[in-house]
Amino acid sequence: MSNMGARVTRMFRNFNLENRAHREISKEKPLAAPRHSVNIVPAPTTEVTDITEDIHKRNDPLLSLLKSVYVESKDPTTEDPKQVTEEKDKDRRKLKFSLPGSPYGIVEITDVAKGKLSIVEALTVLNNHKQEPQRWTPDKIAQEYCLDPKDSQALLEFFIPFEVKIIPPKTKDTKQIKDN
Repeated sequence: MSNMGARVTRMFRNFNLENRAHREISKEKPLAAPRHSVNIVPAPTTEVTDITEDIHKRNDPLLSLLKSVYVESKDPTTEDPKQVTEEKDKDRRKLKFSLPGSPYGIVEITDVAKGKLSIVEALTVLNNHKQEPQRWTPDKIAQEYCLDPKDSQALLEFFIPFEVKIIPPKTKDTKQIKDN
């Protein structure tokens, strides 16, 4: 029923549309409101010419100060490469552990920044601490891997990797994975 009502309203809306459009177009357009008159005082031309003369005039004291400035720059690509690698080696340390080969096509990492661990090293540290907590204390880990003692303590406290818990089934009918 509503479809029929939409057809009727569309028919009345589109009735004689072209004639109504021509009638609106042919009406005389209203005139725009008059603009407010503004009295603009023209700037004196002598000020403009004085400024341009000052700009183009030679200023000897400023020129002598500019000549006394000496700029020396170096191209970083022409520096001695031995110095760059020595500075780089100061802030980095060799890896203690790494994955064999190049897994997943990732380029093998040979060193890391001091104060950081690779993923393999982090997992090794956590495993060592889990198996021998008296031997692998946070202070020893910090010393061994050039870490901040606060960071090594936080690593051991908040990062718990791969802890598997087997929950026994509620009924005897369900199958369970057996420990070997």
